Amino acid sequence: MLGNMKYKEAGVDIGAANKFVDAITPLAKSTSRKGVLWDIGGFGAPFAIGRVNYKDPVLVSSTDGVGTKLKIAFMMNKHDTVGIDLVAMNVNDIAVQGAEPLFFLDYIATAKLNMQVCIDIVKGVAEGCRSAGCALIGGETAQMPSLYKRGEYDLAGFTVGLVEREKIIDGSTIKLGNSIIGVASSGLHSNGYSLVRKIFFNKLKLNVSDYINELGCTLGEELIKPTRIYVKSILNIIKEFGVRGMAHITGGGILENLPRILPRACQAVIKKGSWKVPPIFSLIAKKGKVPEEEMFHTFNMGLGLIIIIPSQETEGVVERLKGLGEEACVIGEIVPRNEDEVSIRFIGDEHVMRRGHQTKTGLAGSTP
Repeated sequence: MLGNMKYKEAGVDIGAANKFVDAITPLAKSTSRKGVLWDIGGFGAPFAIGRVNYKDPVLVSSTDGVGTKLKIAFMMNKHDTVGIDLVAMNVNDIAVQGAEPLFFLDYIATAKLNMQVCIDIVKGVAEGCRSAGCALIGGETAQMPSLYKRGEYDLAGFTVGLVEREKIIDGSTIKLGNSIIGVASSGLHSNGYSLVRKIFFNKLKLNVSDYINELGCTLGEELIKPTRIYVKSILNIIKEFGVRGMAHITGGGILENLPRILPRACQAVIKKGSWKVPPIFSLIAKKGKVPEEEMFHTFNMGLGLIIIIPSQETEGVVERLKGLGEEACVIGEIVPRNEDEVSIRFIGDEHVMRRGHQTKTGLAGSTP
């Protein structure tokens, strides 16, 4: 006969969860901004939009996770950067539409709450929020011992921002002759890690502690680099320059993300070799024997953000971005596109690679 049972005996420690909330409250406070009404811990997280100065505000939201990059964190027992990735994947997505991120909420799901690990995660989230200028106003930590492996967790995030209706950037004003500017990534960001892990760990039998000469660091140090947050740079340039469209280069690479903002009559011609491709991408292609098109379809290839602007503003935007600490350069231009042509055309010394709508020659790809 069973005796009295408690929730803790089933693997869920409510007391530890309460202590965790107390421990991360100062981290959340460090991200506070105008509009935040009170500390975390309530049933909901209120935010006073009226305290933010907008005339005809439009809400822009995004939700995302970190994906299997978390496996690298588990292998390295390093958890203070994946929170930055979580914020970045969300806030970058709304910033490319001209929106200012206002607040962020996170969700941590794990088998059993490890206080220090979860605090490290939230430290990263808070750092990401400060970088983006948004407030961490709430979240949820779920203990599910029968669903997750001991020592592992999953992350999800949610952000909301505002943009003036007349200033929404959606690519509709992109015109022929516009310049295409590429802004450097910090590496892989948070995409393609299932392929990366298969190549380095399953095929090559490497370890995160292995030093890789081509990278100038250990494999783990390269793979754990957090996603770059472009919010403040984006908000700076859209104030003074006529940005026509922006694409956050995430899953699907340039081939899937850039077409999402291109008008049907416009083709993006991108010159390969016009930007610096970090060595991690060459290493993946070489060691994994990954074809070039697959690389461009899976990874950001060194460009985390693409901006389309009028050609006469090219020099000014590039210089401004560099002044803001970004690596930026012109990578192509917008040209006319016929009905049977693809949305993106890569040009280089060796050959031309096309990608976009299906064409009469049988080339297929993404739909903008």
